[in-house]
Amino acid sequence: MSVGVTISSEAEARTYVETWADTKARERLDLFAKLLLAENQQQNLISKASEEHLWVRHFADSAQLLEHVPRETYVSGAPGPWLDLGTGAGPPGLVIAILRPQFRTVLVESRARRVDFLEHCVAELGLENCTVQGERLERVDPFETWVISARAFAPLEKLLRLSSPFSTKATRYLLPKGRSAAHELANTKPKIRNMFHVEHSLTDSEAGIIVSK
Repeated sequence: MSVGVTISSEAEARTYVETWADTKARERLDLFAKLLLAENQQQNLISKASEEHLWVRHFADSAQLLEHVPRETYVSGAPGPWLDLGTGAGPPGLVIAILRPQFRTVLVESRARRVDFLEHCVAELGLENCTVQGERLERVDPFETWVISARAFAPLEKLLRLSSPFSTKATRYLLPKGRSAAHELANTKPKIRNMFHVEHSLTDSEAGIIVSK
């Protein structure tokens, strides 16, 4: 999908996400949607307003991160794990794990009820490539990562500080920041600002993704 195109309907979002998915992944996405909506009645995982826009707001919004990783990794395999910080309801990390079973994916979440939900989803979906770290990032034993993603985890400078033990010169950061992306990057230290750029979000014409160069 070309830059400037915005996914605006559930049908468009499903079509887009399914371009990344094989039959098994499509089945898993449908099951994850059911699990997420059911659990949302028990705990506040996503806003009630976004339940009707699940594919746009959560699934396509997650899948678009794959636009920013090298295509050859889909065949040859990733050079390391994909680390998702503050996973919460599942997106983007759990969606990536569904769409790319050849990627090892690690979800970090410290809230106990959400950890229970994520672990339940991983088991129900049969995601052997996905593990859940149920504690604060500071307490997770460091390991080198290929990608670090986060949605609504922390301001950029704090996120970089907390994730530095997991980052190498080759690590790619993919940080959906909504409509504050450009403003947040513009207001960081020059050294950090020069390390990143903002990519257009396919799910919101006014939103952006902070991506490392």
